Amino acid sequence: MKKLLYIFLMFSMLSSFMFAATRGDIKVIESSEDIRFLTQRMVKNYLQLYRTPQKTTITSSMEESLSKLSASFRSIAVTTKDSDSKDILDFLAYSKGEIEKSIKIKPDNEKALLMLEYGEIILEGVNSIENAHRYDFSEDENMLIIAKNMKYLLESIVKYYMAYHMNIAVERNEENMLVFINEFEENLQQINFYDYPHDTKKIRFKINKLWKVNKVFLFKEKQLFLPNLLNSSIVQLEDYISDIELYHSKNQ
Repeated sequence: MKKLLYIFLMFSMLSSFMFAATRGDIKVIESSEDIRFLTQRMVKNYLQLYRTPQKTTITSSMEESLSKLSASFRSIAVTTKDSDSKDILDFLAYSKGEIEKSIKIKPDNEKALLMLEYGEIILEGVNSIENAHRYDFSEDENMLIIAKNMKYLLESIVKYYMAYHMNIAVERNEENMLVFINEFEENLQQINFYDYPHDTKKIRFKINKLWKVNKVFLFKEKQLFLPNLLNSSIVQLEDYISDIELYHSKNQ
């Protein structure tokens, strides 16, 4: 009997440890997804600022994103036990600092190129951190990450759309935009297959409907470049996806 009790206690302790480790991993992964999204939003906003420097609301949005980006960096720093992740995070702090400097200076083509580069550096680093903390997700955890990824993909799509039409870092902009569109639609397909309750299904219907409208804008000719209209619509689409994200977050 004592032996069985000992085994039971050891199993309980091990299960608790594994659960704690998993919760730490999902926290790092969620923060990594937030960094991916915020980084792309900031680069996109910088391109908007370059095109219309008089719009102070864009600067305010970038400063807000930077504050959230810093919070996500701190969240990973205090959560991860992985030494490589900590080293990568220290390295990425430099790129984040350069982005912070750039938004305080009048934008130009050279700085826009640098912003695109710093954005890619942060993405590469945070992807490595996220991969180091991957584990077998539950169904709701997996759908939560898909929803977060969809918002990141939308910001990336608009970023490449703007860079292409503004002739900034022209090489592969259109190609990258198409790759991200395809990935977004693959993610959307998984959302469409999920069996949501009635109210969430209505939100999903709005996501599909609005995405079809946005996709039309993305393939318009260069003479019909309407970034402000497109971005406003994309932000609304991201809000709907956030509702899906919230649903899965509550069901973890």
